[in-house]
Amino acid sequence: MTSFGRFVAAAHARGALVVQPRMGFSEPARMRTGLAATKAATDAVAGTLTIDSYTRVCDEPSAVRALGDGIPLNGYPITSYSPSTSHWVLDGLADETFPVQVRHGSARPQRIVAALARLGLTATEGGPVSYCLPYGRTPLEDSVRNWQETCEQLAALRADGAEPHLESFGGCMLGQLCPPGLLVAISALEGVFFHRAGLRSVSLSYAQQTNPEQDRQAVRALRRLAAELLPDTDWHVVVYTYMGVYPRTTHGAHALLADSAELAVRAGGQRLIVKTAAEAHRIPTVAENVRALRIATEAARRAAATAGAEDRDDEASNPVYAEARALVDAVLDLHTDLGSALLKAFERGYLDVPYCLHPDNAGRSRSHIDAAGRLTWSNIGAMPIGRVAGRSGARLTATGLHDALTFVQRRYDHLDTRTEDVGPTPADAPLLQEV
Repeated sequence: MTSFGRFVAAAHARGALVVQPRMGFSEPARMRTGLAATKAATDAVAGTLTIDSYTRVCDEPSAVRALGDGIPLNGYPITSYSPSTSHWVLDGLADETFPVQVRHGSARPQRIVAALARLGLTATEGGPVSYCLPYGRTPLEDSVRNWQETCEQLAALRADGAEPHLESFGGCMLGQLCPPGLLVAISALEGVFFHRAGLRSVSLSYAQQTNPEQDRQAVRALRRLAAELLPDTDWHVVVYTYMGVYPRTTHGAHALLADSAELAVRAGGQRLIVKTAAEAHRIPTVAENVRALRIATEAARRAAATAGAEDRDDEASNPVYAEARALVDAVLDLHTDLGSALLKAFERGYLDVPYCLHPDNAGRSRSHIDAAGRLTWSNIGAMPIGRVAGRSGARLTATGLHDALTFVQRRYDHLDTRTEDVGPTPADAPLLQEV
């Protein structure tokens, strides 16, 4: 079986950043075509099966009805197709040189994990917090229980000689306007959750935000926490190209993508989840995904060639690490069982995601973008970071919220005065997906 973690480590050892799309189509032939094109796109690339929305919420009957009616889904319905169909999609493609990860967005992932395991796949992503709070109203207690069972399912694959890999989605809570200290803390805590459930190959995520210097501090803080908390684990950091409101111009979108690749290289990330010039308009085509993979690869090569002393981490003066470490320590002190500790942390507001409407989130924290473009706290609620968190009393109005949400989009679109976009939606383009 392909080891996702070893594949990424081998690429890093030869100086390459692994790039990966967020690709999922409901038609098996199109999904196979997408994987084949991804594999051929560049020399260090991983494949993705992104799962559709019906399957994410365990509504296979609706997925089957849509397929029967010829209605395209926004991803691959892995639990609705027969294993033989999915084996055909992967046959001759998924191997030691091209691992395929399943990305899904489910707070109830047991059936998805069982399906991927039947196909010989061993890599997926998510987490008890990160695949619960942003996606719906599933109680956090249920998600924690479901993800404990899921981690144990994956860990059981080790008995057959596999090394299953699980990526935390914790670095992308709501996609934007969450200060990096909290993103880093949640990703690190989920990594520890996975480890305690028996997994020994994990990745911790961070989504590019609004300020390059702050982003570099965040990725370095995540790497430092991983080294401290997961010493006997195969781990790496995966960076997501900006997950918020995306530039509408092709030039702006490609510049943002290139900057995310540079961030990953200069801060020590080993894998990058790319986005395309179509993100502001629709789900991208296979060709658009391939172009994004190549742009990211070239940007990573340029960054690696020009890396210098300024890219070294100054651990003593990293404010993101100080904030994240305070949050992690406070949560770990709540209970010896990390699942119970996470529940207590949200109940007490020790972890509090700004602007998240989930019933189990306290909803007292608030953030804003300061004059330097850094994401900072305007209200920390009950989070135990008063001694280390930079914050202001700024109040975010409705207009201010809109401006904050579109901050990155406007900055990158203004790099180019043209108004070109990616054109009309292709007739066969599926619906919106995001994991």
